[in-house]
Amino acid sequence: MAKDVKRIAEIEKLMKAGEFWQDHEQAGKLSQELAELKATREKWEEISLAMEILKTDLAGDETGASGERDKKLAKEFSDLEKSVVSEERKTFFAFPYAKNNAILSIYSGAGGTEAQDWAQMLLRMYQRYGERAGFGVKTLHTHAGQEAGIKNAILEFHGPYAYGYLKNESGVHRLVRLSPFNANNLRHTSFALVEVMPEMEDIGAVQIKPEELRVDLFRSSGPGGQNVNKVETAVRLTHLPTGIAVAAQSERSQSANREQAMKILVSKLHQLEEQKKAKEIAGLRADIQSGEGTAEWGSQIRNYVLHPYKLVKDLRTGVESKEPDEVLDGKLDDFIDAQISDI
Repeated sequence: MAKDVKRIAEIEKLMKAGEFWQDHEQAGKLSQELAELKATREKWEEISLAMEILKTDLAGDETGASGERDKKLAKEFSDLEKSVVSEERKTFFAFPYAKNNAILSIYSGAGGTEAQDWAQMLLRMYQRYGERAGFGVKTLHTHAGQEAGIKNAILEFHGPYAYGYLKNESGVHRLVRLSPFNANNLRHTSFALVEVMPEMEDIGAVQIKPEELRVDLFRSSGPGGQNVNKVETAVRLTHLPTGIAVAAQSERSQSANREQAMKILVSKLHQLEEQKKAKEIAGLRADIQSGEGTAEWGSQIRNYVLHPYKLVKDLRTGVESKEPDEVLDGKLDDFIDAQISDI
């Protein structure tokens, strides 16, 4: 806390200098950092005040509390405990870019139409999680399946520590259920791949030469491949040296979609460089393009079983839930908290 107070003072001192606002990009970054630091300080001050009030309430209740008062105090203590855990959790985010916004991509894998439907279920799950967690969630791109579901989609999570929270959702997610697309209602296993990257604030961090980039324009598509726009505002960028392709279609203008696509491409290229530096397997990058080859049996990080029993189990932490409907409605806190604690 003392470190944050010192940093706040440093930034405020810089802001008083006449030349501070001449560098708009740097000024914006420092202003954002200052806002986050002040928000954290204010949150701890609120927690401290709430603790003092709760102590006073407990001390003044020497004669014994009524049942209703017991419940009220227990609820206040529980809420306070959650606030403390939420703030303390941020101390685990010591890895690079933890504070950044997150870009989450979903790719349907082995399983055909069922897998595309599963990918759409995951899309809704992460949208709901983002809403529950207080992040701004924006759908940057969706590629609808021919019959149902989606082939792939890209979401942006905007807010402090979005990447920190979502980082470990990367991996293969496996669903077991009775198929809604089979006349005999047989049990079916589907796979989808989730990839999470930090949004890079400085797109100049990765140098891309114009001749290395192929730009394709197309119309935004809806369910069943229908074109929802009459003009080609959606943009697909392909980085020729690596074969990485990204698309964006959420904005109304071609230029805005190109900017969004460039942001995603820079994040992907930066992640690829980080993987190379860490001597990780860069070959995963090629498979991630379509979601095929990696999203299959034996490579999953989490299982979602809807039949013959109900269970969601994370294979890395062992965390389980017997309420898959709640999990699929975005209640991912237990799974994400366990991963954060293991960082």
